[in-house]
Amino acid sequence: MQINGSIALVTGANGGIGRAFVAELLKRGAAKIYVAARDTASLRDLLQGADRRLVPLPLDVTDPDQVAAAAGVASDVTLLINNAGYAAFEGAIAAPAIDDARREMDVNYFGTLAMTRAFAPALAAAGGGATINMLSMLALVSLPVAGTYAASKAAALSLTRSIRAELGAQGTQVIGVLAVQTDTAMGAKLPEPRMTPHEVVSDALNALEAGSNDDVVAGAQTRAIHEAFTANPKAVQAMMSTRLPIPRNAAQPKAA
Repeated sequence: MQINGSIALVTGANGGIGRAFVAELLKRGAAKIYVAARDTASLRDLLQGADRRLVPLPLDVTDPDQVAAAAGVASDVTLLINNAGYAAFEGAIAAPAIDDARREMDVNYFGTLAMTRAFAPALAAAGGGATINMLSMLALVSLPVAGTYAASKAAALSLTRSIRAELGAQGTQVIGVLAVQTDTAMGAKLPEPRMTPHEVVSDALNALEAGSNDDVVAGAQTRAIHEAFTANPKAVQAMMSTRLPIPRNAAQPKAA
């Protein structure tokens, strides 16, 4: 799929990777971009450039009514980018409750499913179009300090592969983007070094324009970890499993 002349919708457009998607889509000639966020006020600075190709769209991907409304407004979409995400960075057992785990599944898994179901007819009408699902390397290897987030991304990866098979009949490209820690507000909770959002987005959109219909390992840092995981998945998982969460009620070290 060529981005030039396309009509895109980016969920979570107010975040670091979302903004990078918007900037790169504009650079590559997208005709229109629906920039979606739960609170459109958070898009104010993104819209300050007065580029008429940007159309703000209020959207909470966990709200069925808002998803349906968005599909009605943006019925001309040819490229759907499921970028909205949520991470609590809690352990599965160490977390004080499972509310954040439910939120992660609601946004990262059910939100992606709801959006894809809602926009599949529009993509079919456009001759197939494409969907990009922003995933994580934690879809393949679990990090206990972010245990429930990793589980939600593993579910989203499995979903992406099922969607790819189902929408193949209508000619829709479906790309899942695997990435490690990136320099965003969410990624700031993870250790350095971090990739830039542009590096992740550029690799994802290059794959899209090259005609890929597969999972994309985005960024040099992700590729290095992915190569290690492919060579010896048990060793990588064993290393990641040493990064355990600290219970919230654990005693904090006293200042010297």
